Amino acid sequence: MKILHHGAVNGVTGSCHQLVIDSANSVLVDCGLFQGAETSGRGDDDLLSIEFDISTVQALLVTHCHIDHVGRLPYLLAAGFNGPIIATEATAALLPMVIEDALKVGVTRNQSIIKACLARLTKQLVAVPYKQWFALDLVGDVQTKVKFQPAGHILGSAYIEIDVISVAQPATRVVFSGDLGATYSPLLASPKSPYKADIVVIESTYGDKNHQGRRDRAKSLEKVLIKAISDNGVVIIPAFSIGRTQELLYELEQITAKAKFKKLADIEVIVDSPMAAKFTKHYQHFQTLWDAEAKRRVKQGRQPLNFDSLYTVDTHQEHMQVVEYLANRSKPAIVIAASGMCSGGRVVNYLKRFITEPTADVLFVGYQARGTLGRQIQQYGPSGGYVFIDGEKLTVNAGVHTISGYSAHADQSNLVNFIKRIRKGPEKVIIVHGDEQAKESLKDKLLVLDKGMLVEIGKG
Repeated sequence: MKILHHGAVNGVTGSCHQLVIDSANSVLVDCGLFQGAETSGRGDDDLLSIEFDISTVQALLVTHCHIDHVGRLPYLLAAGFNGPIIATEATAALLPMVIEDALKVGVTRNQSIIKACLARLTKQLVAVPYKQWFALDLVGDVQTKVKFQPAGHILGSAYIEIDVISVAQPATRVVFSGDLGATYSPLLASPKSPYKADIVVIESTYGDKNHQGRRDRAKSLEKVLIKAISDNGVVIIPAFSIGRTQELLYELEQITAKAKFKKLADIEVIVDSPMAAKFTKHYQHFQTLWDAEAKRRVKQGRQPLNFDSLYTVDTHQEHMQVVEYLANRSKPAIVIAASGMCSGGRVVNYLKRFITEPTADVLFVGYQARGTLGRQIQQYGPSGGYVFIDGEKLTVNAGVHTISGYSAHADQSNLVNFIKRIRKGPEKVIIVHGDEQAKESLKDKLLVLDKGMLVEIGKG
């Protein structure tokens, strides 16, 4: 048995890991798209094609439906994979929408091609509940069972336990973390460590950092909003449609509901993303997965994801009208738009229009990968630098803020605790899905635990 990594080893994108069980059987965990600096010097064929052997792949297990974990799925289907695509019930509900959007944005707008791909996906998609073991159909005598556990990252996200049982050797339990969520996220329960693991493949996005606490991050967000009100400015928040947007709405509802002055209570919150609106409806549908705090708010009669000052933009025409409306506004507003790393999507038009204005603010609430526009703004903006947007050189006069507490990823202490709290701890931990500094830092922290385990960094 061995583990091959086909992505997320040189950075945080392209997650794709292959658990090779024997010469006839293997399982894929995720099949994600490369983004940012990890696309540099590589053509589309190199980035998208499935270059590894899939002849033994019996199933694809999906940890969650962010594009860097599922974006190569259409290419996997095109390469001939016809096995089950297994995901939690919530992920299975979201996945077709994510893939449809990815096809429209990055591949084709030909409806017949899109429909054919989605039909294949739907046919092979298997929805499973959390916390229940189920067997995979494999070739030969080897037996493998799988369990999805709540990961607290986005709706439907899971870490995956895989038990491999063969006649020749004792059972081995391999755990793939996927993307683990931060503790105390209001909409999703925090992940709990597995009871047992022999091998753990763990992400390290924030392997070298710890987040702000919830109280501190809320104060930081409110401070930016108060500045916007005093400037009559627009606050641009790049955010992914799934997860970050819903958590921001939850927090903004709380801030505006408890605001001590009217301007903050009435500030317009504009979600400019049809995808985000659809996903928000799914979050509302799956309220049984919410954390206890969010459920209490609903019982109190509040609507954390659907409040009075919230507006949703649908069509591209409406989007362009909103950009112009805000450019000629006489009152402040908050705009939440994708993509979360500013590598495309409607947020780019807002940045292009407002980034040169001193009254505007750009607020980053999630990780910005190397090579993305978001990372460049984050890096050069605070010192009055410039960025290129659509080939145009623009000076960053807008305020640039980063609040790490809203990250949907576990921080260093969360990651260390995930390993530390495994009752029957692993013999080996493999670190993936992080920049080099983050991986090395997490490795050092795990070695300090002195649990007699081998800690290594995954290689492609």
